[in-house]
Amino acid sequence: MSEKGNSVKHIVIVGGGFAGLNCARKLVANPNVRVTLLDKNNYQQFQPLLYQVATANLSPSNIAFNLRGTLIGHSNVDVKMTEVVSIDLNTRTVETAQGQQYQGDFLVLAAGSQANFFGTPGANEHSYPLYSLHDAERLRSRILAMLESADRDPSLIAKGALNFVIVGAGPTGTEMAGAFGDMLQSSLKRKTRNQPYKDLAVDQGQILLVDGGHAVLSAFSPAAQTYAAKMLEQRGVQLRLHTKVKEVGSGHVVLSDGTRVLTHTVIWAGGLKAASLSSNLRVETGDGGRIDVQADLTVPGFKGVYALGDFANIAGKDGSPLPQLGSVAEQSGKRCAKNILLDIAGKPREPFHYLDKGIMAMIGRNSAVAEVGEHRHELEGVIAFAAWIGVHAALLTSTRAKIEAFVEWAWDYFGEARGDAILDRTQELQINWDDDGEEPASAVNPTSSPTNKAS
Repeated sequence: MSEKGNSVKHIVIVGGGFAGLNCARKLVANPNVRVTLLDKNNYQQFQPLLYQVATANLSPSNIAFNLRGTLIGHSNVDVKMTEVVSIDLNTRTVETAQGQQYQGDFLVLAAGSQANFFGTPGANEHSYPLYSLHDAERLRSRILAMLESADRDPSLIAKGALNFVIVGAGPTGTEMAGAFGDMLQSSLKRKTRNQPYKDLAVDQGQILLVDGGHAVLSAFSPAAQTYAAKMLEQRGVQLRLHTKVKEVGSGHVVLSDGTRVLTHTVIWAGGLKAASLSSNLRVETGDGGRIDVQADLTVPGFKGVYALGDFANIAGKDGSPLPQLGSVAEQSGKRCAKNILLDIAGKPREPFHYLDKGIMAMIGRNSAVAEVGEHRHELEGVIAFAAWIGVHAALLTSTRAKIEAFVEWAWDYFGEARGDAILDRTQELQINWDDDGEEPASAVNPTSSPTNKAS
């Protein structure tokens, strides 16, 4: 319940991601507030590096940070590991799955996002999204399960064991495809004594990147798109643009051009929507199930209620919603905290103005694209690769994480052997290799259809 009879104001924050955590960190510096931070996990995850956990370049501890540890030293914050299931926006009261209630003078909704499967049959059941630490660890085990299975029984390659289909050619899908391509290339270049899977014909592996758009990295410039497509193709990635996934089965996918691909690993990077909590708010939502907010990040019609990050549609300078980026979430969290403090002081709130520092994407070893600043100064190649590493290391929450990430990247860059990944989820080995939904003879090899190139 909120404090009575004194000046301390209670702020309830739902979600400990970039938006919620940055809001909390700024608020707790003020002794006149009390913060309760609610999240179903006890950690904040650095989502841009999830694909590196999935490909065993980084460990989970490199990109996940304990919320209590991050906020340590502040007695006016309380972190609760719990899932919020319903909210009364009028009274700013939230209820958890365990039946507990928390009511605040201010309520901040920063519950984040989830995968958007756009109603694709079988995608929810059979694909591997890459939007949480759990997703990344599960996908890592699946990839290792495919390698181990094919190494044990090479006949499984013909049943799609080494076919990997990535849905969505945005930054997540492109970076994942580039990482896969690097893994394949490095395996082919190694001497036999350094190969972790000595009997595995990795050159039979297929990496497909599928997207309904005309280019990879659609938010980038045409030059960056062309460069990214070229670098992916050099790594053996097959681009299937102007193509959508019509169906995902346990052992195959069907594409909109009629191609049927045998695969047991479909990686879904096809888009985001607001976390399921948005459907329980009893308010009309906008694109992606997100809450449309006013310029000062408040929810229209509800006093003291804010929505941030991937949970909100925040208008940019042109009036269109800003993209679901960590930088948008971080900056909106800080602006929200400032506006709450202005509210408490009886001063007018200030509108949120996003400072666009640019966008970047890693394509693979020595290959990246970056568009720096609001005017999008373009970088590519080794310079962009180095900039990507520097920026992402700097954004990690702790000094220890920054150092450990640099060490891991240096070891991967200069080292040779990569055979130490742990398959810790053995359930990913439980595969019905004959369950492809159709007779194997009718399946189409991924290489049988022409590759669509970015324009």
